[in-house]
Amino acid sequence: MTSPALLSPADLRRVFGAFPTGVTAIAAIVDGTPVGLAASSFTSVSLDPPLASVCIARTSTTWPVLRRAPRLGVSVLAADQERLGRQLAQRDGDRFAGATWRASRDGEILLDGACAWLDCSIEEEYPAGDHVIVLLRIHDLDADHAAAPLVFHRSAFGRLHRAA
Repeated sequence: MTSPALLSPADLRRVFGAFPTGVTAIAAIVDGTPVGLAASSFTSVSLDPPLASVCIARTSTTWPVLRRAPRLGVSVLAADQERLGRQLAQRDGDRFAGATWRASRDGEILLDGACAWLDCSIEEEYPAGDHVIVLLRIHDLDADHAAAPLVFHRSAFGRLHRAA
């Protein structure tokens, strides 16, 4: 066994990358401008009350802006939205270029073509090492089960393939 003190970030990234995840867009209108980021660390937390979580790097320059929104849209990206996933993950440029989306009166942005969406507000934030764990209260949601999800695995985007 390796001592926890000897675990390098590169080793952790390599091993964590063996676990495939979905890709979400966390987005809202802030000061009249669409703001969003990509996150693969989204997970369900509780059915009652309805809660989910997402982990955001403390180095994110987008999160301090996005967290000011009263509501956040969480869109689970579909397999054909890889380009959009890359745009939302970049540090500069128009992250919403070519995307179609809708915003509610509360400001959350939901991306068209996503395989699922959730309307959320921030319930709580917890510091966790080099990330912050954001607990989200879910107010509304829906899914398109005909759309396949975009998958992040081994630091690359991919798609699910059904077993025969």
